[in-house]
Amino acid sequence: MELFEKTLSSQCLYKGRIISLYSDEVELENGAKAGREVIDHPGGVGVLPITADGDVLMVRQFRYPHRQVLLEIPAGKLDANEEPLVCGKRELEEETGFCAKEYIPLGVMYPTPGYLNETVHLYLARGLYKTHQHLDEDEFLTVERMPFAKVLQMVLEGEIEDAKTQVTILKYQVMLANGLL
Repeated sequence: MELFEKTLSSQCLYKGRIISLYSDEVELENGAKAGREVIDHPGGVGVLPITADGDVLMVRQFRYPHRQVLLEIPAGKLDANEEPLVCGKRELEEETGFCAKEYIPLGVMYPTPGYLNETVHLYLARGLYKTHQHLDEDEFLTVERMPFAKVLQMVLEGEIEDAKTQVTILKYQVMLANGLL
């Protein structure tokens, strides 16, 4: 069994500023044909900023698709041909007003691989130092410094719904517990 689908045709149904929507026809490994709807996204980066005393810098912002305010790690969309680490450094400073001396890759995640090709690159940022926040003109958020144990508890109790934040917090906890950091 190959577990592969061959693209036979692809039609762009919508091309937006950030995403595009495609309707594709594929050939399955048994020769049958099927339809696939795919959202094309440039990808993004999430950064877990940890202070010297173990606190986390989180951002709280309104997320229109869910019509609610979410608590998240700082994050942002990759620009065309941008390296993920460059994006992570930019987003950390833009959103929190901090930079870091050390960035440790924590891997990648696919938020919803059934219909979205977005890849989110995750980083741990340590050795934080204050610069200045410079939000995009359409970006409104607040920065909150919280003990890591509280953020972890919020993830485990379902108070933090954002997937990249959950994955990053849980991955960091496992790495700490296993002496990997």
